[in-house]
Amino acid sequence: MGILYVVATPIGNLEDLTFRALRILKEADFVLCEDTRVTKKLLDHYQIATPTISYHQHSDQLKIDRLIKTLANGKNLALVTDAGTPGISDPGGVLVEAALAAGHEVITIPGASALTAVIAIAGLPMEKFLFLGFLPHKKGRQTLLKKIADCEYPVVLYESVHRIEKLLDELTGPAFAKASAGKHDYYLIVARELTKKFETIYRGTVLEVKDQLKKEEIKGEFVVIIYKK
Repeated sequence: MGILYVVATPIGNLEDLTFRALRILKEADFVLCEDTRVTKKLLDHYQIATPTISYHQHSDQLKIDRLIKTLANGKNLALVTDAGTPGISDPGGVLVEAALAAGHEVITIPGASALTAVIAIAGLPMEKFLFLGFLPHKKGRQTLLKKIADCEYPVVLYESVHRIEKLLDELTGPAFAKASAGKHDYYLIVARELTKKFETIYRGTVLEVKDQLKKEEIKGEFVVIIYKK
């Protein structure tokens, strides 16, 4: 019976690959990649010749069945995403569920995660928090924004370069004004390009962070912590 390894890979800086992850990627029979072109850069950097197979959020049931059959044939698979830990706002959960249902061992190889990276430098009470991943573009977005406004714990979410300004505008909208009612302010930490050359951390009120972003070329992906002071 083959083993499915869920392997965390660097979120930017290639030096953030653990020794154990390096060994598993070398020893596995195949590496399952969200985007084979992205993973190839990592594998080439460490001179890893393990064959790759594409597996992503649009992979159908037939693809999953083939991968489970590969495990049944005694092959070990290493599941990675483009960056970070599979299953955290990335594909992986469906395959893990299928592998477990088929009786295969699933082993986590922990490492880099944008979620834990930003929490570690928050300087806020983060013993309890609500993680929402990427907010939906339209349907259900306003419902989640209201949940954020009413939440008693810090909220962590991911946002793309295309919607970060929209999110900041929404954080000064009616839902947050009503939730605040003059009793508290919302403090933000917005982390951009974590572990990369142009890593930047913005801290302050919503308006202060918006002002900071205006002075920058907005690019990359963002991790946002919303804290009710």
